[in-house]
Amino acid sequence: MNDRPLTLMAVHAHPDDEATGTGGVLARYAEEGIRTVLVTCTDGGCGDGPGGVKPGEPGHDPEAVAAMRRQELKASCEVLKVSHLEMLGYADSGMMGWPANDAPGAFWQTPVEEGAARLAELLRYYRPDVVVTYDENGFYGHPDHIQANRITMAALAMTGMAPKVYWTTAPRSMMQRFGEVLRESGADWEEPDPAGDAAMPEIGLPDEEITTWVDTTDFGGQKFDALAAHASQGENIFFLRMGKERFTELMGVETFVRVQDTTGAAVPENDLFAGLR
Repeated sequence: MNDRPLTLMAVHAHPDDEATGTGGVLARYAEEGIRTVLVTCTDGGCGDGPGGVKPGEPGHDPEAVAAMRRQELKASCEVLKVSHLEMLGYADSGMMGWPANDAPGAFWQTPVEEGAARLAELLRYYRPDVVVTYDENGFYGHPDHIQANRITMAALAMTGMAPKVYWTTAPRSMMQRFGEVLRESGADWEEPDPAGDAAMPEIGLPDEEITTWVDTTDFGGQKFDALAAHASQGENIFFLRMGKERFTELMGVETFVRVQDTTGAAVPENDLFAGLR
């Protein structure tokens, strides 16, 4: 036995992603004494600038936006008690189909082997027991999320390491509830068009296909505050309009699909570290 702490590593694409999908587990496991490592792959430069100015609009400065979002990310990590923040610093690729997809230095343009080699160094250094990232579609088709999945899985193959590996997801029942809440709040919510969206995988999974349900209700306030730390992107974070109580009610369980395991822990499970302690 060694005295290396149990370690969770979350690999995310942009500043603020850490709070949305894994804020609860980062806060919960930090509280339990587990070392938490956040790897953020891009600089978030395709986010909103001061005053809500959008990418491509006059006055949008990606470098200034990236600097602002770096500070917000650090503040979010303080809220969530993240032990270590690692930033790979690739340029934000924007949404699928944006010109930024093809920009030099964009994460989407980075060879998978290059990004994976950098992440492999961090894997060897921290030796995480659990690694969390997105699924192969990046949850909703964002190019940087897809690339984060690719480099994570490639880095694990490079190192030969065998932590428990999870992909973030959402139960379809929860996605339906999201729609109801959005409509109740007056936000736009378009029902999926089966014909028009045939080429796009449906977001989330049937409830019975989800392997891991982690109760993070007690950390809903921290998760909300971590999202709120990304104030420059507040226009795009509709969750913040709910208030903490409603937010925690809706976002108090984080769900995952276990894709790699050597512990033999039974599923469904309610702990990313099941079989490890």
